[in-house]
Amino acid sequence: MSVMTKTAPRRTKPRVADSVFAFAIGCVATAVGVGLGLPHLMKVGADLAGVAGLGCLVAGLLLLGAGGVALVRLVPGWWRVLAVPALLAIVLVTVMALGQAVAATNVPDTSVGSRTPGSHGLEFTEVEFATADGVSLSGWYIPSANRAAVALLHGAGSTRSDVLDQAVVLARHGYGVLLFDARGHGRSAGRAMDFGWYGDQDLSAAVTYLQSRPDVEDARIGALGLSMGGEEAIGAAAADARIRAVVGEGATNRTTADRAWLSHEYGWRGTAQEGVEWLTYKATTLLTKADEPIALRAAVAAIAPRPVLLIAAGAKPDEAYADLYIQAGSPGTVQLWVVPGAAHTAGLRTDPGQWEQRVTAFFDTALG
Repeated sequence: MSVMTKTAPRRTKPRVADSVFAFAIGCVATAVGVGLGLPHLMKVGADLAGVAGLGCLVAGLLLLGAGGVALVRLVPGWWRVLAVPALLAIVLVTVMALGQAVAATNVPDTSVGSRTPGSHGLEFTEVEFATADGVSLSGWYIPSANRAAVALLHGAGSTRSDVLDQAVVLARHGYGVLLFDARGHGRSAGRAMDFGWYGDQDLSAAVTYLQSRPDVEDARIGALGLSMGGEEAIGAAAADARIRAVVGEGATNRTTADRAWLSHEYGWRGTAQEGVEWLTYKATTLLTKADEPIALRAAVAAIAPRPVLLIAAGAKPDEAYADLYIQAGSPGTVQLWVVPGAAHTAGLRTDPGQWEQRVTAFFDTALG
């Protein structure tokens, strides 16, 4: 009589491919959740995009946990000590690069708010004009008293109301001012893109509108932009000679080439950051119909001999580094003012007297 013995079932290790797949999908889902869910939830609440993004984030973290643990278990011996930081580094780079790309191409709705030029005692008109690709943009126009005008561009995730203080200064010196919402922001139609890659088309349409005004001379039009708006103004002026002068405050980067100074200033850390930026912009090209624009350093060279004034935040050293790199594209035509102690785009608030004197003197000279 034979004796049947039972053996314990062998514990099978998870397949490498399954673990890698779960970890990879977890990285992507987490990045999408961070880039989509968090901005929407913080800015507009539990809308569809915010809830979907939160769902992606939760699912991504679960997959990261399951896939990451499985991968670490597959690593033999003391090599596991190296596997954990390696996997964490992959997660960090993916979230930083893809998360930024998703956030820049899936922008929450922005409200214009209740303030208008009229709140400052200024006469103004509600205006609308269309871009070459058929997008309707909305703005305010303050009439010119000196036959010159400035298109005023706001930063990412904001609207025309966020540049009202700058408009008041320009209007006080007689300039016509066109404050308009970038596409997808405020009351403008279209899909928002917070790297400013639609800036050429939007600003070109604004200049065409200004040229249609009887109070503005065609050859006396400038542009002033903050942050993303400054980058848009510089890039658009490179392709549109009708823009006779540009002021860009807080304008630093919107392409990989704009970050080439990082390795020079910060060594290996800068080189690593350049790599993350490269991944960010490459991912962005897959998520938007907009073409990647000209680098800012190349743009100022194309703008010459027309003048450019860059304004950098003294409290943000990287802004000065970035602007010095941009200025090197055309040192003879690009001025740089670093505002001591100023935060990003806070030059007017930090030193209103100097800001008014420098900016208006620049436009007075450039626009006659």
